[in-house]
Formats: sequence, C-alpha cells, structure tokens
Amino acid sequence: MKRIVFTGGGTAGHVTPNMALLPHFIANGWDIHYIGTKDGIERSLIEPIDGVTYHKIHSGKLRRYFDLKNFTDPFRVLQGGFEAAGLMRRLKPNVLFSKGGFVSVPVVYGAWLHGVPAVLHESDMSPGLANKLTIPCAKVICTTFPETAGMIGKKAAYTGTPLRALLFSGNREKGLAFLGFDGTKPVLTMMGGSSGAASVNAVLREALPALLNRFHIAHICGRGHVDAALSGQTGYRQLEYVEAELPDLFAATDIMLSRAGANALSEILALRKPSLLVPYPLGASRGDQILNAKSFQKRGFSRVLMQEDLTADSLIRELMALHEQRSTYRKAMESEPLQDGTKKVIEWIEKMVKV
Repeated sequence: MKRIVFTGGGTAGHVTPNMALLPHFIANGWDIHYIGTKDGIERSLIEPIDGVTYHKIHSGKLRRYFDLKNFTDPFRVLQGGFEAAGLMRRLKPNVLFSKGGFVSVPVVYGAWLHGVPAVLHESDMSPGLANKLTIPCAKVICTTFPETAGMIGKKAAYTGTPLRALLFSGNREKGLAFLGFDGTKPVLTMMGGSSGAASVNAVLREALPALLNRFHIAHICGRGHVDAALSGQTGYRQLEYVEAELPDLFAATDIMLSRAGANALSEILALRKPSLLVPYPLGASRGDQILNAKSFQKRGFSRVLMQEDLTADSLIRELMALHEQRSTYRKAMESEPLQDGTKKVIEWIEKMVKV
C-alpha cells in the first residue's frame, strides 16, 4: 500500500487545497497521514475526515516583523523538526505534499532528512516565507500562477490550485432560495475571506443604497462582522461564513467583489465569475495579494480597485462597469486552458512517488 503525508496549516488557504486532493487518494486506497499543529485550523478541518490519520507537532510562526515570540518560536520550530523527522522515520511515506504555512517547514525538512520526496504548492504570485525556506528540499513546486513558475525556475510546474469538486455542483435556484432573493436582479457577492475584510465591508455598506437599485447583494462579511442594523434589508443578505451552501451561492452569483487571496482567485477563475478585486494593502501584508490581483487584471480576468482608492463612489463606479462588461471578463476566463489544478497536482505527486 502506498503511503502519503500531507501538511499545511495556519489558515484555511493552506488546508482546503489538501482537502481537494484527499478524495482521490482515499478512493485509490492510499494510507493517508496529515501532520499539523495541535490548535491550528488544519486540525479542525482534517481530523474528522475518515481515512486520514492526523499527527500533531509543535510549530512556531515565522514572522517578518518584531514580536517577543520571535525569541521563543525558533525553539518550537526546532522541537517540531525533531517530531516531524521522527514521524517520517516511523511512517516511511512514499511522498510528501506540502501546502505551506509555518507548520510545513519542519515537516519538509524531516522528509528531506529521510529521503522522502516532497512536492510543494505555492498559491501566491511570490513564494511565501515557509515555501522559500523549503524549496531547496523539494523535488517540484507546483504553482497557481504562470509567472511564479518562471520566478522559481526548473523545479517549478504551473498547475493551478487544487479545488474541491463540490464547488462545481451548485444550483442557481437553490442559491437564490438560500439567499432569499427572487432572481429579478443580478446577484453581487462580496467575499472577504474567513476573517472578513472590515474596510471593504464598511465601504460596501456605505454604498448599499445605490447598489441595491441595481443588484441583490450576498455579503459574506466574516465572523463577528454582521451589522445588526442592516438585518432584514430587502435584497441584502449578510452571512458570517458559508460552507455547505457555498456551491449554490456561487451558482447564483453574477459578479463578485473580493479580496485577492490566491485560493479565492482560483475559484473565481474556475467558476468564471467576473470580479472586482480589492487586494489587501501592502502596509498590512507582504504584498502578495497586490501581485495576485495585477496578474488577473493583466490577463483580462478581473478589474482591480486598490484599497487606497476605495470609496463608496469608486466602488459603485467600478461595480457598475464590471457588470456592464461582464461578458468580456467571462470570455477571457473561458479562454484560459488551465482552470482547476487538482488533476495536474495529483499527476505530479504520483510522478514523484518513491518506490
């Protein structure tokens, strides 16, 4: 029986691509293990899955800024490295797949120490710190963006991002019913990520009176960000988070307003949803979302509105233009030959298997 180890965590974006790959390996009888942290989101998402054995290791966050934990976390990373190496020695997997995040660093190093081939995946345009540290130990690095493959060099393979098959199973009528919309207006969906996008939320709500003349609006605002004063507003549905109903909500969506996280963009492209992107600003991030958004803009997939230019008026103007030109953006996405990376990533994992 072939054995595979998955790793990745810290955010849902470092876990859901792994979840997209798992059904293939479960269906084909692989012995599947996942290495994550004790308290990370990866444990809550992965541990309940039948057919997957979850292992906990210590890990510290890799920060680019000053924090007192920077003095203690290296020791946690070192401890996690010993734990990961021990797991690799005991499990002797045929291959490792790493989606990144700080927990992946000791796991990839542990695999390298024991001769286990590692396949990495980089979602963003520029590699994150965890992947930068582990690229030398990997056999291949799968990328979401073609530009990233060019940056990394001969180890890179442009594959796209693994997406859950469930996303493509949505029904528009079910989505409209879930949202409480009657289908008489196009549906604008705002998606800011699992923690929301407070600044975009606020501007969208400021623009509601004008936007509701044209659209019904589904607002996925993040946990704790529902505005009670707007509950019951006709044509406006606030949701903290959507899971089971997400495929139907996507099916009901005509245009999107979104941050520019790589996984969100992969879903937008695969589902061919014309979108206005407001990337997370450079001062509050390493700038990866700006690069992601500019790539989509250059390829004709979306419009981009920088956060420093975000006002109620500019948002209304850009969304109206997006809707008017939606067919142009949809055609550009339809011409993209690679939309769902699940199959390509699986091919690379199976190609790297150590026998």
